[in-house]
Amino acid sequence: MRLKLVLISSLIAGLLGAGSAIAIILSVFSSLKSVTAPGLLVLATFLLPAVATLFAAIFVYRHTARRRKLQAVLTTLLSLLLTLGIFVFASIYTSRTGPIQPQPGLQHNVG
Repeated sequence: MRLKLVLISSLIAGLLGAGSAIAIILSVFSSLKSVTAPGLLVLATFLLPAVATLFAAIFVYRHTARRRKLQAVLTTLLSLLLTLGIFVFASIYTSRTGPIQPQPGLQHNVG
């Protein structure tokens, strides 16, 4: 089994898939208003990690001689776990540390 190939391709797929989706989310969607109206960029944030994982699995499948299916499945699982871990890390890193305080004088009592 070519463990180095599986690990390197999973790492690259995880970084490219999650990194590109996170870059789109942080640069384009600064507020949640644009996320509620689905468009091509919202679809891209879901498809980029899946496509990167698929390409990594196909690459490993085509470049190994024995145990192809096992290595492709292992690559898929590792890249999905890395992608999920990168998403969790990015959400923790970019989260606010404290609640946003309302500005004085701008509150309106509704009642």
